[in-house]
Amino acid sequence: MGEKDYLTKILGKNGYKTTTQRSSIYEVLSENNNKHLSPEDIYELIKDKNPKMGIATIYRTLQLFEEIGLVYKHNFYDGCSRYEILEPESSEVHQHHHLVCKKCGKIIEVKEDLMNSLEEMIEKQYNFEIINHVVMFTGICSQCRNKENEDGNRKET
Repeated sequence: MGEKDYLTKILGKNGYKTTTQRSSIYEVLSENNNKHLSPEDIYELIKDKNPKMGIATIYRTLQLFEEIGLVYKHNFYDGCSRYEILEPESSEVHQHHHLVCKKCGKIIEVKEDLMNSLEEMIEKQYNFEIINHVVMFTGICSQCRNKENEDGNRKET
């Protein structure tokens, strides 16, 4: 099933129509599925193709996409929400983990789910069914650390 077909299916299943704006936003998210795009990033990527689309439309569409399970909204505590497209028809509800550099803001995905055994222990010990978890590690990326070592003036953040 193609991206547009999947979008139409999910929107229709939830009582919404597939519009040009929704298709454009989903297309940008799909083309950048390895990035964590803010609404402003999406606007910059869309404005040349659709100059009439405003930022408010992008915000509303992302909110709808989040509600119906097309995207996941991340908060990396940098003052803006970032969105990541969810895999079509994925049975895996867990998100991957992220490494966030406090210096340059780079976001690195950790593809492995490192929390499975911890989840099992928590579920057993507390009789608690875990549906999802969000893990984010903050620190300094290798490029920033190398730059600091070259400059010889590491400062704590």
